Amino acid sequence: MTYHFDFGWLIGSLPVLLKGIRITVQLIVIGALFGVALGIACAWVRALGPKWLKPVVATYVELIRNTPFLIQLFFIFFGLPSLGIRMSELTAANLAMIVNLGAYSCEIVRAGIQATPRGQFEAGASLAMTPFQSFRYVVLVPALQRIWPALSSQIVIVMLGSAVVSQIAAEDLTFAANFIQSRNFRAFETYIVSTLIYLALAILLRQLLAGLGWMLFPRKASR
Repeated sequence: MTYHFDFGWLIGSLPVLLKGIRITVQLIVIGALFGVALGIACAWVRALGPKWLKPVVATYVELIRNTPFLIQLFFIFFGLPSLGIRMSELTAANLAMIVNLGAYSCEIVRAGIQATPRGQFEAGASLAMTPFQSFRYVVLVPALQRIWPALSSQIVIVMLGSAVVSQIAAEDLTFAANFIQSRNFRAFETYIVSTLIYLALAILLRQLLAGLGWMLFPRKASR
């Protein structure tokens, strides 16, 4: 059996693909910014925060890290409306990615904090800094410097995992690919194109994060 490749549909489908790419990029930008911020806040609580709050954050982290992202997405989009909390597909997808990345980045950042020499904490205390000020100005930047490659990899993983948001009809790249192949019946070619686009996005995102690391941590980059 001979299969004849046909990519003639590609030009006509570009608007749908471009919209899907735009939504996917939007998801990862919002998810990365707020997810990493949430992870840093949770890492501070787990490493240096008040004792009464640590079990709450630990429960959140373990719950998210030990359940499928798809279930978390379904809970937010289909489950929360039972409590009167309704949101659009895109909002639910954004929230799910923030919550998911927040839990994973929490543990990554916490590892960086725990690797910080005790002398840096003592230096902050000697300058009459509060624990939060010491964390922000003395501990956080060296900790992020240590774990930046791992954090970057996790962001890329979450970007690739965002493909499942198409299950709630969020119009990302996977949703666009599904829509196109349901019209042209060229599933093989359609998913080749979408796979190559995801590959390009992942490589580009990794390079952007590496460049951001060079900007944020120039001393490490110069070694």
